[in-house]
Amino acid sequence: MTSSRNYNQETLDTADHQYAYNFDFDVMHPFMLRAFKPFFREGNLLELGSFRGDFTLRLQEHFSNITCVEASEEAISTAKSRIEKGVSWIHSRFEEAELPTRYDNIVLTHVLEHIDDPIALLAKIKSEWLTDGGRLFLVCPNANAASRQIAVKMGIISHNSAVTESEFHHGHRCTYALDTLENEATRAGLNVVFRTGIFFKALANFQWDKLLQTDIISPAYLEGCYQLGQQYPDLCSSIFLLCEKGSEK
Repeated sequence: MTSSRNYNQETLDTADHQYAYNFDFDVMHPFMLRAFKPFFREGNLLELGSFRGDFTLRLQEHFSNITCVEASEEAISTAKSRIEKGVSWIHSRFEEAELPTRYDNIVLTHVLEHIDDPIALLAKIKSEWLTDGGRLFLVCPNANAASRQIAVKMGIISHNSAVTESEFHHGHRCTYALDTLENEATRAGLNVVFRTGIFFKALANFQWDKLLQTDIISPAYLEGCYQLGQQYPDLCSSIFLLCEKGSEK
């Protein structure tokens, strides 16, 4: 692979910021899957950006034919050691990946904000990888999450859509809101058929990790945050677009 970016380095934790939190694995992953399930198509699935396979393991509960493309050699090595069967692994940057078939379901979660040319990737997904009846499940961190807006008011972040130094170190190149994410999907030729937010979030990830170690947060409270997120998608931790192939231009 030819790239000036070090994808192994980008996945490493820093002194003040982790690449992924227990909140991501234990709270967001189950709720993301719950949001996806009503829209899954029968057939195969492509996961773009599998990291160490945590979400892949959840997807295996619903699909027997999964292909994962991951740019970090160290992450994909860890994922392969955890998932021995049922997944085809491809170590490649998305921009250079040549895949053997098209896919009925394509999952792109918390990845597009890492991409240098996101519209080009979305266009490639549409033209080369998505079946005619297939669906793209596109999820990104939300610039307007309540927790992020609070951080702006506290002076920790300059503005909602800023890319912080820690985020840039972890490979982020932009921070999306619903309107900017949908704009790029549409410009790539995709048809956005459903949009929502996933999980109302007023605390930072590190704060959630501390609370999840106590009995303060109950399953009922988590469920309430998930349901409230559907009412106020613009204040959610993540934003979710369900996309299909648009008409050819």
